[in-house]
Amino acid sequence: MQKDIYERARRTMVETQIIARGVRQKEVIDAMLEVPRHLFVDDGLWGQAYSDYPLPIGEGQTISQPFMVAFMTEALKLTGTEKVLEIGTGSGYQAAVLSLVAARVFSVERIPSIATRTRKLLDKLNYSKVIIKIDDGTSGWAEESPFDAIVVTAASPEIPPTYLEQLAEGGRLVIPVGGEFVQDLLRVTKKRGKITRESLGGCRFVKLIGRYGWQQEKSG
Repeated sequence: MQKDIYERARRTMVETQIIARGVRQKEVIDAMLEVPRHLFVDDGLWGQAYSDYPLPIGEGQTISQPFMVAFMTEALKLTGTEKVLEIGTGSGYQAAVLSLVAARVFSVERIPSIATRTRKLLDKLNYSKVIIKIDDGTSGWAEESPFDAIVVTAASPEIPPTYLEQLAEGGRLVIPVGGEFVQDLLRVTKKRGKITRESLGGCRFVKLIGRYGWQQEKSG
């Protein structure tokens, strides 16, 4: 019975928040219908898991709004064969969705406690195509580059040069860029060494902390 409740909630989420706002790619819609979002948040938040807003996951981080997860995934223009780099593993929800639309997902998380917890959850749910590394996300993952697509789930003041270096020919990078409170979601494409930028609209994400992003605030 409980399973049926969440399946219904997931379908309502997809119909009212995602399809209604213009997401059309079948593979993305199917992934959003399949991944159990409530399992990626604390059980005390299960009742809000399919609502139209981000939720806290601890350590000052959030699980993104469902629409934004779907929108950013569709913006990568994935066909199922790609090697994807995700910056900011967080709850693992975006990585799980990506793993159903791409061939492999390499995800970087800077907070060890979040990375460890998420790895256990992804293993439990059998999302085996996701590989996680604990590191400064602004450095990317040079050893596994180049990537056909890169998605960044935190906001940077500028595009870290590492991402452009690690992006494959013809690759797409989707990243929020701007100030502390409001950013522009950009899709960056690399063709014959030329970089083109396209604005996908306004957004608001937590800060991308690291060498090429925002600096870590010192406590005390």
